[in-house]
Amino acid sequence: MARGSVSIVVERCKACGFCVEFCPSKVLALSSDFNSKGYHPPEVVNAEKCSGCDLCGMYCPDFAIHGFRHQQKQGAAASTGAKQQAATETAGEEAQ
Repeated sequence: MARGSVSIVVERCKACGFCVEFCPSKVLALSSDFNSKGYHPPEVVNAEKCSGCDLCGMYCPDFAIHGFRHQQKQGAAASTGAKQQAATETAGEEAQ
């Protein structure tokens, strides 16, 4: 299951390929379609692998792409918070 998504503004893209090259999960590829400027913008080819790290957005010189993480469900976030709190309390007791 994807932990993130990518948003692409096709008309801003000039097909430099930085987003495709630097994506650690290989989520993107350059499209065979053209935008209005005649460039091949990126397209998502492996959406389920996206981690939402936003490296694509950080490297894009035209601000044409942005990655973002999905929100965790309340139950998952609550259990993670409880585990972290328990680990912190245990570490504090061991230090004393």
